[in-house]
Amino acid sequence: MSEVIATLKKDYIYNLMIKGKRQDGRGFKDFRDIKLETNVISKAEGSAKVTLGDTQVLVGVKLQPGTPFPDSQDEGVIITNLELNPIASPEFEPGPPREEAIEMARVVDRGIREAGAIDIKKLCISVGESVWIVYIDVHVLNDDGNVIDASCLAAIAALMTTVVPNEQQGIGADVPLAMKEMPVGVTLAKIGSKLMVDPSLDEEAVCETKLTVVSSSDGSIAGMQKMGPAPFTEAEVLEAIDMACEKAAELRELYLEELVKKE
Repeated sequence: MSEVIATLKKDYIYNLMIKGKRQDGRGFKDFRDIKLETNVISKAEGSAKVTLGDTQVLVGVKLQPGTPFPDSQDEGVIITNLELNPIASPEFEPGPPREEAIEMARVVDRGIREAGAIDIKKLCISVGESVWIVYIDVHVLNDDGNVIDASCLAAIAALMTTVVPNEQQGIGADVPLAMKEMPVGVTLAKIGSKLMVDPSLDEEAVCETKLTVVSSSDGSIAGMQKMGPAPFTEAEVLEAIDMACEKAAELRELYLEELVKKE
């Protein structure tokens, strides 16, 4: 985006904010429309697609037996990858993962790990010899802003619908992946002194900085990531955490708890 266009958009967004509005008519605490679909990849052990406004993210989960780490011989392994596909945005280029993609993958991965979302001890096949490796592959199909929140939601939904393929390995019957928690990521963009959830692509282009907060069901923080050069005050960080936990609870109730009821 050119500097002139960015400046014009920023002025426009500032003027709307004075009136308590946003470019697309939402309030500062409002997400765009969300659609969650599960079991969308037949050959994956678990999968989910999230449409957030016009942002689309697809997550597939595959499980394969592998060797445990030396310091955790009775625990499974989690590996998360995120791809910014060129079809999703003219800004994305083919080739090795960009720094932005690596950063977002780490946020998704950290939230799952630190929240203890998966009971990794139940992924042990034989102590010190064989465990299940959980591959979480995130594919961005269209970028219209806030890819990270869509990725977090799709990843946990895919895991919640994952089946461990024990029969393929001759080690018993297939079972659902043992889940203990439902972490949800919420990103807030800072423009001036205002914080707004679920920034659109235009809002991301003009905001000074963003803060993603991944929280668990009890409101504890499983991960945080700041992106952008502008600082946050202590008061702004606390406000962002409160807003993020509030919205995460809403998303969890609207989308993830429905998956639990279906099981």
